[in-house]
Amino acid sequence: MTLAAGKESTPSCTLWVLAHPDDPGLGALQDLPPGVTFVVGADAAAFAGHAPADAVLVCAGGRERLRATLALAPQARWVHFRSAGVDGSVYPELADRPLVVTNARGVFSAALAEFVMAAVFHFAKDLRRLMRNQDRRLWEAGTPLLVRGQTMGIVGYGDIGRATATAARAQGMRVVALRRSGGSDPSVDQMFASPGLHDLLAVADFVVVATPLTDETRGLIDAKAIAAMKRTAVLVNVGRGPVVQEHALVAALQAGAIGGAALDVFETEPLPPESALWSLDNVLLSPHSADHTPGWLENAMTCFLAHLRRFLAGEPLAGPVDPRRGY
Repeated sequence: MTLAAGKESTPSCTLWVLAHPDDPGLGALQDLPPGVTFVVGADAAAFAGHAPADAVLVCAGGRERLRATLALAPQARWVHFRSAGVDGSVYPELADRPLVVTNARGVFSAALAEFVMAAVFHFAKDLRRLMRNQDRRLWEAGTPLLVRGQTMGIVGYGDIGRATATAARAQGMRVVALRRSGGSDPSVDQMFASPGLHDLLAVADFVVVATPLTDETRGLIDAKAIAAMKRTAVLVNVGRGPVVQEHALVAALQAGAIGGAALDVFETEPLPPESALWSLDNVLLSPHSADHTPGWLENAMTCFLAHLRRFLAGEPLAGPVDPRRGY
């Protein structure tokens, strides 16, 4: 479908929106700045015959659909992903084109940081046991862990990592983090560069995986990495499922080699019914929706519209994605 936004009869910008026609976020496109025309399509064929795109908004589709769409838009100067994760759609050849790639960086960080802290308290206060005993009307005292003074290790120190570090420090936790380039940060007590992964894992009471999925991070948390963790440590994954080798994690959880895991992302989604993760008492599962707080879709579209206004004004776009790195 094709719609025009604004009062001007001659558009100054053509936007192609790669999305399903019934996408609930499309209503926000009624707030496009004057002079912008947009076309919505589920695949490249939907854009054939329309004015070439100056910009492409990716709400759905995947890598091959985007590749086919951009083949019809040689003059496109900007691609924006409505999601924060771009591993399923970005590809290195994008860097060879004269366009800027952006995403919803920062939009979902606060929600994911809250989920991390919920997982921390779930295990520290043994909430599963409390709820089980409440159902059984069993009065049984326990020994809850004091979160203050515990060490949180964050693997992947981007926007999600920084938001998580801030939340953890507010609870009096010590924070260590791993970032590809190392360096320092005021919210981190100790920063490790990539070669220091196992050193970080050895000191962390809670390990938070917040790294994007790239060729370098796929399978990063493998059996050796899990073996480097404390026996009482809890793994929390809010990044991407394939960063953690799930079979190795399940084996460690079943053997009691680590304290537990809280997972919002998985190697296969939806999580198959036969997965052992469903039945483990030391696991907290979330169906890849920890950041779907009220207004999450509207916030993602607001982020896009802010980028669009800068694009139309010829201003630099904030937080560009490097297609070769994948984040």
